[in-house]
Amino acid sequence: MSGDRRLPPSFVTFGMRVAAPTVRPPPGRGKERGAGGRLRGLGRRPGLAALVFALVSGLITHADHLFKYPLYLTDEGIYMERVWSLIRETKLTPYTYDYDHAPGGWITIAGWVLPLPRQFETFGTSINTGRALMLVVHVACVFLLFEVTRRLSGSVLAASIAAFLFNFSPLAVYFQRQVLLDNLMVFWVLLSMFILLHRESHIWKALGAGLAFGMALITKENAIFFAPAFLYLLHRGIRGSTTRRFVRTLWPFAMAAPLGAYIMFSVLKSELLPSRLSFSLSHPPTGHVSLLYTLWWQLNRNQGTLLTRGSYLYSSWLPKDSYLLLCGVAAMGTCLYLGMRDRERNHGFLVAGLLAFGYAFYLLRGSVVLDFYVIPMVPLFAMNIGMVADRILRGSHRFVRVGLPVLVGLALLLAPATGYLFTYNDQGRRQVADQYHLNLTVMQREQVAWIRHHIPPGARLITDEDIWTELHDVRPYYPYAHSHWNASSDPTIRDKLFARNWQNIDYVVMSNKMRQAIVGNNGDGRESWILNAIDNHSTVVWQTGQGDIRLQIYQIQK
Repeated sequence: MSGDRRLPPSFVTFGMRVAAPTVRPPPGRGKERGAGGRLRGLGRRPGLAALVFALVSGLITHADHLFKYPLYLTDEGIYMERVWSLIRETKLTPYTYDYDHAPGGWITIAGWVLPLPRQFETFGTSINTGRALMLVVHVACVFLLFEVTRRLSGSVLAASIAAFLFNFSPLAVYFQRQVLLDNLMVFWVLLSMFILLHRESHIWKALGAGLAFGMALITKENAIFFAPAFLYLLHRGIRGSTTRRFVRTLWPFAMAAPLGAYIMFSVLKSELLPSRLSFSLSHPPTGHVSLLYTLWWQLNRNQGTLLTRGSYLYSSWLPKDSYLLLCGVAAMGTCLYLGMRDRERNHGFLVAGLLAFGYAFYLLRGSVVLDFYVIPMVPLFAMNIGMVADRILRGSHRFVRVGLPVLVGLALLLAPATGYLFTYNDQGRRQVADQYHLNLTVMQREQVAWIRHHIPPGARLITDEDIWTELHDVRPYYPYAHSHWNASSDPTIRDKLFARNWQNIDYVVMSNKMRQAIVGNNGDGRESWILNAIDNHSTVVWQTGQGDIRLQIYQIQK
């Protein structure tokens, strides 16, 4: 029997094995995979060693320069600002909560910050404290990705390849260090999948898996695009089971529980439906914010396809790691093909392909896509690549089967063209890659330090969210420091504190590319008074830069 025709291991869901027909392996092939993914003849040690290596390497790659690279992102500041409000003011946000995101993510971060000895300043700055949590989350995701891939493929090799890419990809390191809801959502999705694939047969496993997926949904709503893969896995796992009626009911019930709490919150605040039941996008309803209107508005946002030149695919994602993305697309297509061709033998491939395809569809459907939306694709593409590579190498000599992936991994790490561990600097010299070399956040810390030494606490500041929590949680406090977004959109800040008048601004603290954000948000002229202050009535009193990054502080001359 050829290597391509060997029957796969049994598929484990809810503790029930959907077993393949028993086949006696041909001579010389006694060290093949057994049910549940262990390599028979090799024992548990190689799998344990591979898992330990994955965990340790993930800890190292993401911890090194964690607080120095990349630059603090605006969205990181937004989420830490909301964590601050939750802990200090018991509110979901210091401003009007408009249901732009479900609050599960920053509630989770608040649960991390609250018991720490110095809370937001435990790791130096508020965003550093959030990034420390992201490190913990990443290591947990490495374990979950390794185990999910191993159980879907029955292969330690597939799991090892997936974990390697998830740990070392420059695309992964750049985004997974940042305090982003997408990283937390990936954790909940992998946890739900891990529970679904658990060996033991307990009804409580259905509850746990459903609850984890529900947490993913109230962390980042786009987790809904993973639902087809989960429903297929659930259907296959309960097929023929005596507990299928309970599982069929309990999983969606548990999934709906966090969503129900979120919806009930909006109902209790009379913010589920918009005023006068108006869903007009051209004339937004006034009076109060609305959960359903915000969802409707988000579903109708459009910025063109991701495949057009100038999109993040070409300007950010491919330059960071074209190898992972291109191989991931090919592997996803291969997994879907293998799974659809023979769902009995290749059900693990179909699940992996559906997970990646569901989220790829979300990215390609034509709505607004931000730079960090690629985060979930990294572990999913890594999973698909690992499983396809294992299938290709199946039946090879043991030296080839183990040695070839090691050689490819070393090539990715050592070749400067990949950016995995080394890169070329501006002079064309080989150096350590930016993610382990550059210190960018020092500029933002210097900016905050200058403000504390030169600007009185009662000054009215227009800032970006990246330093918001530092100015509100560390003495001296700056209670009148507000982001340009809230200064132009929140009625209390816009109309009472600043009155849309540039003369009411004392300083404008510019983050990198903050001006581009102001211009992009000024389609209706809402931030013209801020631009007027910067362009016509200001003096630069502090500035710094590194590469193409520029930070400034403007004093408004009245």
